[in-house]
Amino acid sequence: MAFQQEFDPSAPQREAALFYGLFLRGHSAEALRRDIDVPSKLLTKLLRRHRNEMAVRENLRRVYYYRKQVLAIFDELVNRERVRERVH
Repeated sequence: MAFQQEFDPSAPQREAALFYGLFLRGHSAEALRRDIDVPSKLLTKLLRRHRNEMAVRENLRRVYYYRKQVLAIFDELVNRERVRERVH
């Protein structure tokens, strides 16, 4: 049975919303950013380890960019919350 990958364009937003909920419950934004992010050094290390496995390398890149999307959305939500707190 072949693995079928489904594309869900709202997945990064949902995951960012989950982390944002944790932020609203008092978790540190910086700690959550570390949980979301994949450091570029780690990606480089993993790509080097799997240099002969093109499918694995492509999946690693896809995960890396997905996590960066989630992080960007999370940062935007946190920044909006901080602006909202200053206004009120």
